Amino acid sequence: MDLAQQNYTTIEKELLAIVFALDKFRAYLLGSRIIVFSDHAALRYLLKKPDAKPRLVWWMFLLQEFNIDIIYKKGAKNSVADHLSRIERESEPMPIRMSSCCTSKRPHHEAPRLYKEKLQSDAKYYIWDDPYLWRLYSDNVIHRCILETKINVVLQFCHSTPGGGHYGSTQNSRRVLDCGLYWPTIFKDAHQFVSTCDKCQKARMAMNRRHEMPQ
Repeated sequence: MDLAQQNYTTIEKELLAIVFALDKFRAYLLGSRIIVFSDHAALRYLLKKPDAKPRLVWWMFLLQEFNIDIIYKKGAKNSVADHLSRIERESEPMPIRMSSCCTSKRPHHEAPRLYKEKLQSDAKYYIWDDPYLWRLYSDNVIHRCILETKINVVLQFCHSTPGGGHYGSTQNSRRVLDCGLYWPTIFKDAHQFVSTCDKCQKARMAMNRRHEMPQ
């Protein structure tokens, strides 16, 4: 944390940690349900304050992209996290000595077998109905797979057309799925597409300026 963040209240520091973690692992968490257990009961209501500080408003904006639930849990019942939060930082860094290093360009002998097993495991979720490939999704709905060259066209349609509404990456991904389409990196590609949308970036910059601290 920087000097300003060190002066945050305890509950603001906890919320900052959540925002940092979500931003750090955004590509892996988008589209998934996230449950955060906290021993600060007020944390659930902090994001709903009508007179929230500008930085809290900005954090609310960031959290809207995620399907997140904050659940109160007493520290005594959440012993692992409670213990980790009380570990003191080492005053001096521990030196690491590397005695030897061995590298190899040859793949591990188990790699081909593991890759084959993964392909066989994934294949049960796909259905080939010439000329289309379909995937059985987790909601038991079949989605049509599309070519990699068509991904940007689909994202553009779901995000920027009059009915698109320039929503965030999660909502954009849901719209693609609602259209009955699918590809493995859909959430990651949607996030990258939205982050390069000129209109969305201008809207975000305008919101940032609106909530900046007065000089």
